[in-house]
Amino acid sequence: MRYRTLGSSDLNVSEISLGSWLTYSGGVEADATRACTEAAFDAGINFFDTANAYGRGAAETAWGEILSAHPRDSYILATKVYFPMSDDPADSGLSPAHIAQQIDASLTRLKTDHVDLYQAHRFDSGVPIEDTVEAFQKVVEQGKARYIGFSEWPPEQIRAAIDIAGPDLFVSSQPQYSMLWQAPEAEVFDLCAANGISQIVWSPLAQGVLTGKYKPGQPVPEGSRFASEDMAVSQDLVYSDAILEAVQRLVPIAEEAGMSMATLALAWVLRRDEVASAITGASRPDQVHANAAASGVELSDDLLTAVDQALGDVPVAEPTLAPGAQAGIKHR
Repeated sequence: MRYRTLGSSDLNVSEISLGSWLTYSGGVEADATRACTEAAFDAGINFFDTANAYGRGAAETAWGEILSAHPRDSYILATKVYFPMSDDPADSGLSPAHIAQQIDASLTRLKTDHVDLYQAHRFDSGVPIEDTVEAFQKVVEQGKARYIGFSEWPPEQIRAAIDIAGPDLFVSSQPQYSMLWQAPEAEVFDLCAANGISQIVWSPLAQGVLTGKYKPGQPVPEGSRFASEDMAVSQDLVYSDAILEAVQRLVPIAEEAGMSMATLALAWVLRRDEVASAITGASRPDQVHANAAASGVELSDDLLTAVDQALGDVPVAEPTLAPGAQAGIKHR
């Protein structure tokens, strides 16, 4: 496993990390969650990404039980705040009160006194940005989080936050990024790099589509993510006949290069220096080890050209507002 520095922080995160979005929030049983987490440690993965909203606390609680058995300095832990935690409309967003409440709740569930990275899961355009920045600064001052990041913020919101916070508060951006979803390359990568902010990308395997297991015109395989109602919630982002056909054109390219489709997809993401880590999900330990094997794999220029030709105009390349994201900025 290779490691990269996360933005302007002193955190060295594994190139492949383990996430808990649709898996450890309820899609995967407790024994499998534990097995996958332990497999991550075995594979050299030191970066674990979760959120308070995953299962409304379920994913954090699961990892609190498992990770607390390991020395705290043996792993880097990230969680997030923004999405609703109950049916109460006030129990969401990035108001100072909600951030203060949720960081404490997350730490309790995670059985730790601090997270290494606390992330705004989306931008809250209903709260003055000055209030949000000051609330995150307070979390750091209190020692409850070492660093702050954000997920799926458009460029204008990133610029506004940096203008207020200065260049040192935010160290990471978490966008969707894969061979099929290239939108962050258009603006976000350069803007963040200029301000010492790394990318930790979600869905680098396009929710499993880039493994090639989903075939055009065929039903989804039994036991796969999209066969589960709980884990198919964002299927429409990466699933269509045109996409599946493009992915099948990648299969011989991976085979000729002597690597799996997953390795090709993860190495493609990691070819960019702006990316510190690719967040992967797994429901079995062997998937964890297979994903980890992509660390350090170099892709030739000829192979990258072949990938571009195979994908054609299928990838999303233009700036695109993420699910749950809001446009606009409110000031005091």
